[in-house]
Formats: sequence, C-alpha cells, structure tokens
Amino acid sequence: MTAAIEAKNLAKVYRNGRGLLGIDLDIPQGEIFGFLGPNGAGKTTTIRALMGLSHITGGMARIAGRDVAHDSVDVRRVTGYLPGDPALYDAMTGRQHLELALRLRGIRDRRHALAVAERLGVEMDHKVRQLSRGNRQKVAILLALAHDPEVLLLDEPTSGLDPLAQDAFRDLLQEERQRGRTVFFSSHVLPEVQALSDRVGIIRDGRLVAVDTVEGLRRSRLKEVRLSYQGEPPDFTAVAGVRGLEVKGSELSFHIAGDTAQLFRLLAERPPADVTIAEPSLEEVFRNYYGGRPS
Repeated sequence: MTAAIEAKNLAKVYRNGRGLLGIDLDIPQGEIFGFLGPNGAGKTTTIRALMGLSHITGGMARIAGRDVAHDSVDVRRVTGYLPGDPALYDAMTGRQHLELALRLRGIRDRRHALAVAERLGVEMDHKVRQLSRGNRQKVAILLALAHDPEVLLLDEPTSGLDPLAQDAFRDLLQEERQRGRTVFFSSHVLPEVQALSDRVGIIRDGRLVAVDTVEGLRRSRLKEVRLSYQGEPPDFTAVAGVRGLEVKGSELSFHIAGDTAQLFRLLAERPPADVTIAEPSLEEVFRNYYGGRPS
C-alpha cells in the first residue's frame, strides 16, 4: 500500500542554518499522526514543506503518492490544509468563503461541506470581522475539510476553540480516520495528542527525535515505582536502571529506566505490602526529550 504521507531526508534549511535537517516519515492511510514540538522546533515548516508551499532544499516528500515538489497541484487537490494562522477575508461570511472554495475546486455537491459546518457549529452568515477567534478557526477548519480530502495537514487545529467545539472536532477526526482518511496534525495540547493519535512524532531543533505510539513512547521512558514494606525494605541501589531512590522508613520511591527484569526478581524474592508502578504521562515523555522546557 502506498503511504499517505512519505518523506525521506526532507530538508528545508534557512540562511541561519535552522529549519528541517532531514525528516523521515512513513504514515499509512487511515492513521492519525500527532506532531509535537515547541515553537521554533520545525512543526510549521514541516507541514508547509509537505504541502509544497515551502521550497525544500533536500530530500523528498510525497502525499498520496504525489511528489510535493513536482505534483504540487495534485497534492493540493487531495489535501486539506489548515495553516497555523489562517488568512480569511474580513468582509466575507463563512458561507461566502465556502462557496468560493468549492467553486474554485469545481465541486457542486455541498452536502459533505454543510454537514461538517453543522457538526462544528460554524457561523455561516456573519462576516469574519464580526467573529470571535474561535469562530474564525471553525471557518478555517471547514475550508480544510470541505472538499473531502484524502489527507489532512492541520497546524494547531484546536487553537482558539471552546471545549465543546474541540470535542466536535475530535469526533470528526475520528470519523475521518474510520473512512480511511489520514490526519497529520501539530499540537502543543498533550492530552489531545494522547487521546487522538495512533502514533506521535516529536521534533526537536529540526530533527525528528522519536516516532512511536503513545504507549510505546511511555514504555521506553522512565517508570515511577512506589513500594511499601512491613518492616525494613530490601536494598534497591544495585538494581539496574534505578534512579532517584528515596527511602522514608518502610516506604521507597524511585524511577527506573530500561529492562525491569532485575527489579521484578527482587520484588518476587521480597514481596512488598503495596506496590505502584506508573507509566509516565505523554507530558513527562515530552519534557524528557526537551530537558524540562515547556511546550
């Protein structure tokens, strides 16, 4: 099966030496892929390069089998794109935006687009200048989904949306995936990425530093262990991977990285009265890659 989104050593280097420094992606049809990174990490540059809106300086990328550099018209025909800062016409209504977008694409059937507008609660008959930020974002999302694209490239799609609109949008994305559509979205809202994504990519300084399922990323990082013993606890200092051991009487807490086989052998030999082993949250995983810097 042809990958819905494919990139090999994709690069977009600016004069200051920053940008994308070799991105590899292989995203199959029907996947929701969450893209994480703080401002300046390369999220928007990646999405613009995948859309063919930014001239790449190395490597290649394909959307639904179409080369983004040489088949840019076809790429935009099959792709729904939401920029991070959508440009809308202040004097036009949402309905006028929709009619213009569909007319330019030669689409006569409005049923899909109007169903999306109803689901999102788009203010169709107010001029954009009269709309709140969240309602302008709904119009922009509608324009990205209106032509029923095969692939969605969405840059911070829930920015400005109220909680009810966020829920409606997430439900829409889940339905798009069930229909075989592919979604690539950037976000800094970690619970949203954790709830929606089949896989997650973490970008740092223009390089993709991790790609895995949320559970895979969590399992690969430090686990938090809390133990309680009746009486004096055993010595865990020699257990491979144990970090930050704290002992308070008969209670212990520490983090462990890597293989936990030695830990579980010791627990089998000296069973605790109570044990908690917690996977890290996606936020903890993300902060581990960024040394505690906020997203």
